[in-house]
Amino acid sequence: MPLFDLPLDRLREYRPDRDEPADFDAFWSETLAEAAEHDLAPSFTPYDLPLTAVDVYDTSFAGWAGHRINAWLIVPRGAEGPVPCVMQYIGYSGGRGFAHDHLTWPAAGLAVLVVDTRGQGAHNLTSPGATADPHGGLSPQAPGMMTRGILDPADYYYRRVFTDAVRAVEVAESHPAVDADRIVVSGGSQGGGIAQAVAALRPSVKGALVDVPFLTHFRRAVEITGRDPYQEIVRFLATQRASADTVFRTLSYFDGLNFAARGRVPALYSVAMMDDVCPPSTVFAAYNHWQGDKEITVWPWNNHEGGGGFQREEQLRYVAKLLA
Repeated sequence: MPLFDLPLDRLREYRPDRDEPADFDAFWSETLAEAAEHDLAPSFTPYDLPLTAVDVYDTSFAGWAGHRINAWLIVPRGAEGPVPCVMQYIGYSGGRGFAHDHLTWPAAGLAVLVVDTRGQGAHNLTSPGATADPHGGLSPQAPGMMTRGILDPADYYYRRVFTDAVRAVEVAESHPAVDADRIVVSGGSQGGGIAQAVAALRPSVKGALVDVPFLTHFRRAVEITGRDPYQEIVRFLATQRASADTVFRTLSYFDGLNFAARGRVPALYSVAMMDDVCPPSTVFAAYNHWQGDKEITVWPWNNHEGGGGFQREEQLRYVAKLLA
């Protein structure tokens, strides 16, 4: 994929106006208060794996509407006292996968909580999911998750996903092996968009690792990329032609730009200049609105894979410094 978005010097200054509903904060405050009416009821079941350096827990908890959400909690074995924890949110169509796939952070002396994304991962052979989405959308939708309930913010799919993700931080905080004051949220693509939202909705976290984030600057994304998942919205609007204003009003409650404007914790972003799934301008738009201390790693020759393992090295060094 060739360079197709704004040049880097313009991206560094790209800070578009935000389309923010007047009741954005009230919407999320009420959503999280409603979720809090359900007992979190975390469950940590030891998982039998012949791994000698970590303890693995098959974890579940009550997310939005009390629905059970699955996760892996992996903790370095024999650590002295509670350890910091990295929250790992998953890219689009993936699930929590296999516990043995998530050993990098425990190898660095940190716990990791890998959170399933409800309704995703059933057909993903490398990263299978184990969590249903019992709440079906009440309106028409295009195949995929992007337009599920999109005609009403209260019914939109990502209201449930973001709420699950916030509740997951509470789950990590509740475990005696985790230092509740040193929790970092992280993810790539969809996971990056989720981490971005959680850092704004739960500002007690210590920091955020936001890789090539999805769910950000929706209007521009659907206009300049021909790739899924954003194209799910385009296909929906191609037939539901009278719904455009309603659709973008709903999306404004979930747009990463509006969460970034509320982000106060330290954040490490990444962007790939040839990314035609999450275009560079959508990433820089959020990064430039982020209010806390921030850094961004630019990968000039990469598509949506971003920095891959190179970015993970950047994250390891960043988190070590952040927690020192």
